[in-house]
Amino acid sequence: MQKIRYSRYFKAFFILLDVLVTTGVFMFFFLRNNDYHFVQKIWEQNILLILLLTLFWILLSGRTKLYSVARNLTYTIYLERLVTHIFIFIFGVILLAKVSNNSFLKMDRFYIAIYLFFLLFIIKSLVFFTLKYLRILGKNYRNIMFLNDDASTEILKNILYERKDYGFKIFEFPKEDRFNYEKIKEFWKEKEIHTLYLSSEGFTRYQEQEIFRLAERYKVRISLIPSIMKNIFFQYDLDYIEMQPILVRSKFPLDYLTNIILKRTIDILFAIMVLVLICTWLFPLIAILILIDSKGPVFFIQKRYGFHDEVFQCIKFRTMYVNNVSTMKTTQENDRRITKIGQFLRKTSLDEMPQFLNVLRGEMSVVGPRPHMLLVDDFYKLKIGRYSVRSLVKPGITGLAQVNGLRGNIGDMDVKMQKRILADAFYVKNWSLSLDFVIIFKTIFLVICGDKNAN
Repeated sequence: MQKIRYSRYFKAFFILLDVLVTTGVFMFFFLRNNDYHFVQKIWEQNILLILLLTLFWILLSGRTKLYSVARNLTYTIYLERLVTHIFIFIFGVILLAKVSNNSFLKMDRFYIAIYLFFLLFIIKSLVFFTLKYLRILGKNYRNIMFLNDDASTEILKNILYERKDYGFKIFEFPKEDRFNYEKIKEFWKEKEIHTLYLSSEGFTRYQEQEIFRLAERYKVRISLIPSIMKNIFFQYDLDYIEMQPILVRSKFPLDYLTNIILKRTIDILFAIMVLVLICTWLFPLIAILILIDSKGPVFFIQKRYGFHDEVFQCIKFRTMYVNNVSTMKTTQENDRRITKIGQFLRKTSLDEMPQFLNVLRGEMSVVGPRPHMLLVDDFYKLKIGRYSVRSLVKPGITGLAQVNGLRGNIGDMDVKMQKRILADAFYVKNWSLSLDFVIIFKTIFLVICGDKNAN
């Protein structure tokens, strides 16, 4: 018998909590005015007002997805939804105050807005992190399993093992029994499996159909894991023509002109600020250290693929002794070509600072997928199906993959590159200003503390 899944009641609890907070704020300001205490008509008006605003809050959540909190939802995306929801709600309160005859709402609307914002922001952030902490402790988990092993499955499995805050408990199923449907059924019942993660590789059509049939019968959810190496599914969304499902080309956030202008404006302002306030004194200092350390130019300029695979000249500080294989050989651990000052510049990512000039020229962005050497791009474009997604936005001085430790050329490069592409694809699909700012803050932290993955 399946255990009771308390997670299904969380949404109702969160809605009730938010309604109580908003109602409490309105009642607090209403009761502050003693003239209203015993006037029945005004009581009725304000109770109706609170009911309308409560309804508005709940209906708005359907648009902002405030209560669609998946286990793997990051705080960055959750924060964006929360702030958007609160601002729209507060705008509705202020608008209602202007058109209504409600005296206390007109007098206190800005105080109400401030109270609502900070109370809801603090309470909902605390609830979010409390849930994460409980899952780290082993509470509120979801039982899952995998049926086969391939590159995509292993990456996902490693992520779920590392991220305890997602609250997934993985049960290993014997590989030799993956086509024994009786044992699969027994395993589901015994371990109370909620979700089966199934790769698209390693099964015949009949085997897949049988697994889906059993899962539907025994109420086990199936999540499909597409192949990272072969599929370009990321570039498509499911749409319908009447009742017929079709796959259509995805519309990414940076396909919209308003977002392009917004990101470009931030890039220019940020690049000018860094170049004027930091680079005016830092560049001469680094240049002197490079020249003292070894012979050769201060800057290293190399061709890289940019937006829509257009080649541009990427500018960096020189971190190696002058050699003839810099465009043909990537750096390795303890690479003898790297100078002493070069090691420091790479560790702190200061060698990338001249790329703010590339940003001003419009060839790069402050945040985006990091540009690779041409030979690296040409090699992996043939191996990884969604590799070209990176070129749908401008390359960045820093990126989501880099701040999550996916940089350098140490270890299994095929696996590491697959993870980089996953991070880059996520960035392209889910771009937002808040995501850019989080990546920038993480980069600053890594520059100050040093990055062990840099080489």
